[in-house]
Amino acid sequence: MQKLDAKIPEGPLAEKWSHYKTGLRLVNPANKKKIDIIVVGTGLAGSAAASALGELGYNVKVFCFQDSPRRAHSVAAQGGINAAKNYKNDNDSVYRLFHDMVKGGDYRAREANVYRAAEVSNAVIDHFTGLGVPFARDYGGALDTRSFGGVQVSRTFYAKGQTGQQCLLGTYSSLNRQIAKGTVKMFPRRDMLDVVIVDGKARGIITRHLLTGELERHSAHAVVLATGGYGTVFYLSTLGLGSNASAAWSAYKKGALFANPSFIQIHPTSIPVLNDYQCKLTLMSESLRNDGRVWVPKAKGDKRHPSEIPEEERDYYLERRYPAFGNLVPRDVASRAAKERCDAGYGVGDTGLSVYLDFKDAIEKQGQKAIQDKYGNLFEMYEKITGINPYTQPMRIYPAGHYTMGGLWVDYNLMTTIPGLYAIGESNFSDHGANRLGASSLMQCCGDGYFILPDTMGDYLADDIRTGKIPTDDPAFEEAEKTVADRIRRIMEVGGKETASSFHKRLGKIMWDHCGMRRDAEGLKKGMELLGQLEEEFWKNICIPGNDKDFNQELEKALKVADFFEVGRLMCEDALQREESCGAHFREEHQTETGEAKRDDANFAYVGAWEYQGPKATPKLHKESLQFEYVELKERSYK
Repeated sequence: MQKLDAKIPEGPLAEKWSHYKTGLRLVNPANKKKIDIIVVGTGLAGSAAASALGELGYNVKVFCFQDSPRRAHSVAAQGGINAAKNYKNDNDSVYRLFHDMVKGGDYRAREANVYRAAEVSNAVIDHFTGLGVPFARDYGGALDTRSFGGVQVSRTFYAKGQTGQQCLLGTYSSLNRQIAKGTVKMFPRRDMLDVVIVDGKARGIITRHLLTGELERHSAHAVVLATGGYGTVFYLSTLGLGSNASAAWSAYKKGALFANPSFIQIHPTSIPVLNDYQCKLTLMSESLRNDGRVWVPKAKGDKRHPSEIPEEERDYYLERRYPAFGNLVPRDVASRAAKERCDAGYGVGDTGLSVYLDFKDAIEKQGQKAIQDKYGNLFEMYEKITGINPYTQPMRIYPAGHYTMGGLWVDYNLMTTIPGLYAIGESNFSDHGANRLGASSLMQCCGDGYFILPDTMGDYLADDIRTGKIPTDDPAFEEAEKTVADRIRRIMEVGGKETASSFHKRLGKIMWDHCGMRRDAEGLKKGMELLGQLEEEFWKNICIPGNDKDFNQELEKALKVADFFEVGRLMCEDALQREESCGAHFREEHQTETGEAKRDDANFAYVGAWEYQGPKATPKLHKESLQFEYVELKERSYK
């Protein structure tokens, strides 16, 4: 039976990390050359970790399913990255960043982990500046910042609307430096399908070469998963089509606990669904809400052109309901407010499932060039997709699946419940509670990879300096490869008539309807029932042309969809047992008189970590109690 030990160090919150590091064991430079580390994923977290570990002298093998690390989904992050630099002299601090994150996550995250993320944020910005990331600067040349949702200071560093891309290029350069030095070896076009456990420790992975279909064994003394989140469970999401849950899910099925799976973020500013043939949605950065005002007509069903609706007939509902934060309320609050207005009949567009994001006032006050300098690429993207010029008329936006706060459970060292298996970035659960604040994702990914994991791993790897190479002919590798091969053979032999994408689309609709922005017990039970029926149909009627010994994207997709059925069930199971509303998890039965999330701290102030019990068996729930010593537990208010 699994037992949770978060390994949170003793001592004052502000001193925990610095004191803890001084007690960690080290591996000397000569011994680091004897240690192999596998890193799966080359987004900001993975590339940062691989390059930092390579710089230390370890032998690092890094894997991605894309043809280049530059294609990792971190490239799609737009708005910015947080740090407590206080450059605007607006009374920001590490503590305030920590407090904003805990409050924004609706008090469902560990204080120690969140404070550490805030503490290393300044080092992240310094490091990226040193790498040459072209952050925006003011007229005098100093780094510029802007505000984001759920905060009242300007702490978000940005590179126009392409911050993720520029930061990823920075980490890519540091990764390439280590590849050139020979400390890091890159394995592109590999799909991780299983983790290998030898004598209770993670000692390698099984991958499929996506161009040849060959199954490969790779060994190491420790494995790091930096594989992102599972938001594509909704099918239509802001994520890249390749984003998936399978690497983390394989770890879960080998004994790693999966924490808070129902905590999944809906982003309030996505371009709405335009037709029935779409396979993804496009994000419009939260940064736009700095200057854009969100509104709907005051009259139900008003189909007039927005320019024909006078000011007095517009409802700026976020400014009306949340005067202290206005349009910059957290994402979960803004998303539910948009859905409420649309469900009440005030939505705009042909479907009524969108609201306006209007820049008219900002353009009149600042001039079009100022807006273009800040958001130009986002405006171009919007016009290219919709054919509408946002400089002359409002954008239309609607919430969409975006980010997963849930993920593999990790302790203070970022290690899962499997010794030697680490999870960093979005693939773990640790820093964002029930709702992530904007621009904190890049902060966490880079903090984990560059400044936290390299320290905590050394303490574990100090025991392996005499271990020697891990052989791949160990029976555990043979068994893991056989399990993967058998699963591929089974899915190839179905010989049905329906594509993986078709099943994924139907699965996504079930999840969106029953485990999306608003949930209730009846709907969650119905969702699990429908998932079971669809999964049964999947294993009778999935069609995969070609063979598994070649490049076969339909096979890749089918394996991911098969995992999503199980992920979806666990999401519903977790949402059903959590009889409260908190952050992005909103149960209809648990809301305040004004329609806000109503927590139950007496019974649910815990991390829900699920242990796999076998196919079709109900997973076992473990509870990690959350203690709040430095933040007062109270109703979250942005009014």
